[in-house]
Amino acid sequence: MDNYGFLSILPPVIAIILALRTKQVYIALLFGIWFSWIIIHDWNFLTGTLATVEGLVNVFKSPGNTRTIMFSALVGALLLFIQYSKGVEGFINVLNKVIRYFEKKQTGYSRVVVQLMALLTGMLLFVETSISSLTVGTLYRPVFDKLRIPREKLAYIADSSSAPSSILIPFNAWGAFIMGLLLAQGIEDPFGTMLSSMAYNFYPILAILFVFLVIILNKDIGPMAKAEKRTLETGKLMNDNAQPMLSSTVTSFESKKGIKAKAYNMIVPLATMVLMMPFFLAYTGWDAVPDAISFGDHVFKAIGNGSGSSSVLYSVLTAILVAMVLYRSQRIMKTKEMVELALKGISELMPLALLMLLAFAIGDASNTLGTGQFVANWSKEWLSPAFLPAIIFVISSFIAFSTGTSWGTFAIMMAIAVPMADIHGVPLPFVVAATLGGGIFGDHCSPISDTSIISSMASGSDHIDHINTQMPYALIGGIVTVVLYVILGLIII
Repeated sequence: MDNYGFLSILPPVIAIILALRTKQVYIALLFGIWFSWIIIHDWNFLTGTLATVEGLVNVFKSPGNTRTIMFSALVGALLLFIQYSKGVEGFINVLNKVIRYFEKKQTGYSRVVVQLMALLTGMLLFVETSISSLTVGTLYRPVFDKLRIPREKLAYIADSSSAPSSILIPFNAWGAFIMGLLLAQGIEDPFGTMLSSMAYNFYPILAILFVFLVIILNKDIGPMAKAEKRTLETGKLMNDNAQPMLSSTVTSFESKKGIKAKAYNMIVPLATMVLMMPFFLAYTGWDAVPDAISFGDHVFKAIGNGSGSSSVLYSVLTAILVAMVLYRSQRIMKTKEMVELALKGISELMPLALLMLLAFAIGDASNTLGTGQFVANWSKEWLSPAFLPAIIFVISSFIAFSTGTSWGTFAIMMAIAVPMADIHGVPLPFVVAATLGGGIFGDHCSPISDTSIISSMASGSDHIDHINTQMPYALIGGIVTVVLYVILGLIII
């Protein structure tokens, strides 16, 4: 069957429904993949099931997919190295000195500066959202308590500075994942497309901007205003009936005993990974640029033509090697310890690698079914292209809110959004941005979001109180984003 018509949308729809009902994204995606191949093989359950296995194997036929999955696993090794070497602890100690300095200043001044530092810390740790939320929550909780800043405010800052910064500074697993999804849709320049979409990814930008304005202007709304008033007037950091989620450590893995905590053991490896990204982009794209231009133009155009999946993989490998040399020279780790830590770190991020595998596989299955093409052709007669980015944003938001996962949302929606952009003649960066922003917005509003739960846990806040106090800011950001997409569509498309 060449045209599967209405049948082509059943697998992703059923996957969404399963994810909503069971909250098990892995199972939902796997079932969607299986059901896709059952349809493709004319409802033959044996050949369809065997084709599902082959579909998962075929993900690795794409070098870009393989590099992306390898990068995600290796990031786990790098993060574990940093934790074990007391690099995170050293970074925290440096921040504590700065915090203690401002604690001696006037209380009102200190409140603003400390909250800004929490926001900046969350943004600087864009490499991994869990590390960002956990570090901000556990590090700043004592000083926030001293300055009588409610726990809900700390959870809000931790949550709204982690995922938005990770998606806007995509030199991390988020960027690799998104590039892999774009590559699966036949996008020849996934890195350039992803960077182009950042300018239109309004919700994450607004989320960070709102946190900044709330801190600077000292103006809160809704439940957060009540929480601020409660803490300032009574000293109560939480509501009377609150049930705080507490975590006293940044990660569950213990640092090595008997060594001095040094901030550069964290800063050097992470900076290496980030700074090597543009270098490897230029290197991998160098031969694709004509020589008859200036060196500066050659570098700039080479970066645009570089391989994103290769660059992130080479960058994290370089960072791991630099970390190994750095820690070995300080006699922090022996070679055997490094190998064991690397394997443990890789194993801890296997769930992320598995999610990527399933995401790429359902994207391939949807392409074979022609899901995106069917939806695009079906909507071409009645849907105005000007409203497509706004609609994509709303749908992505609903899926992310219901499932609690932005990554699962990206996996399902990208295979639909990209073909729709092509059929409707909408610039690709618009719909990519709408898909990504919708995933973050829905995730921020969802009580079952893992990043929101981690933010509540690290901040010692009641989780429902955190969601309730963050919701008004997120809703305003979401509504403004929809309006901006509509205006953008009417003007440009």
